[in-house]
Amino acid sequence: MAVALSAGIRNALTSLQSVTSQATAIQGRLSTGKKVNSAVDNPVNYFTAASLNDRSSQLTGLLDGISNGIQTVQAASKGIDGITKLVGSLQSTIKQAQADAAQNRPTKAGTALATAAEAAVTSKSLKDIALDKHITDVTGGTATTADAATATTSGDLGIAAADTFLAISITSGSNSYTASFSSATATVRDVVNEINKSGIATAFVDEKGQLNVKGNGSDDLQFGIGSDTTAALAVTDAAAGGANTAVGFLAADSVAATAIKGQNITSAVRSNLIQQYNDLRTQIDELAKDSGFNGLNLLQGDRLTVTFNEKGGKNQSKMDIQGTNLTADNLGIVAANNTTVTGFTNFQNDADLAKAADKLSGALTSLKSLSSTFGANLSVAQTRQDFTKDMSNVLSIGADNLVNADANEEAANLLALQTRQQLSQTALSLSNQADQGVLRLF
Repeated sequence: MAVALSAGIRNALTSLQSVTSQATAIQGRLSTGKKVNSAVDNPVNYFTAASLNDRSSQLTGLLDGISNGIQTVQAASKGIDGITKLVGSLQSTIKQAQADAAQNRPTKAGTALATAAEAAVTSKSLKDIALDKHITDVTGGTATTADAATATTSGDLGIAAADTFLAISITSGSNSYTASFSSATATVRDVVNEINKSGIATAFVDEKGQLNVKGNGSDDLQFGIGSDTTAALAVTDAAAGGANTAVGFLAADSVAATAIKGQNITSAVRSNLIQQYNDLRTQIDELAKDSGFNGLNLLQGDRLTVTFNEKGGKNQSKMDIQGTNLTADNLGIVAANNTTVTGFTNFQNDADLAKAADKLSGALTSLKSLSSTFGANLSVAQTRQDFTKDMSNVLSIGADNLVNADANEEAANLLALQTRQQLSQTALSLSNQADQGVLRLF
């Protein structure tokens, strides 16, 4: 049976129910922190926020892949740094071998060009007497008889004065040098100076009065001196060692014959450095093999793909990094030994050491270029990582702005509703008291 309510009570009751309903809704917002909890509350905001949160979640999922990609590039970069240090150690080994060059130089000392008797007559040292001697016969004769120095003359080596040109010919490995000059006033000192101009050999006269010729490299050295009526013929004669005996050398030491080998010593210091060099070279390959991360190694030719967005197909944003197979051989660093063999560096040969030094310099250039490439890729990946984090935050904040409740505003509304609720309850009580006045009639 329906209960009849007075108009006052019904109005007060309706107002109280409305306030209670609003208070319940606000309490729900405060408890969940959201003003839109379902599509019923606000379908546009609800689905837009869901879409934004979904994309934010997808971007956050990509961060792990980007992070792995960054670590892979960093591992390769660290590997390059280590290999660069190893190449520096190889350079140091080469320099040590090159520093031990003196005893590997082919050297030849001729017979004495001055005698004790000449020293007694001239009151000069054997060295100065030898340096001052003329090459050609100062008497102007054609006989090849040497004239001794006297108190008034410097003496000569006896090359016929009719040969108006002198020449020298020097060969060291693949390098050669020839020069011709007038024989009229030429002395042993002039010959020494001309040899020193060659760049491939040096010469000096020692205290015994002997002419010494020494190669600047470890290659066999061939030296010849000759004379003739023209410069060209003099060079030809020098190549055959035509006047070698005049300076205390044998014709067999000439360019056309057996090379000067000097002591022909194999340096023990250089031999000991070979194993050190080869061990360092092996470590380049080993270090490159250990520069991987999570199964990928850019120094072993692997390919790394880093994905930057959640899209697919042509709209997908990614970066592909193609690694390289980094080995000592690929860097041009060949193994070392004690002999000249194709594909090896002969540590006893200065020319081979110089080539090895050039190869190491080239290897460092290649490593710097590779490091620069990986550095640029790493910068891109790190930038995209930061961007992805920021973008994910922007999307999440945008979604929250659409559905999240303002706690301060909702708390203020709830306080106001509670006040209205109390007023509604008071109004209901007053209306009820008006109805109770009928009872006083009985």
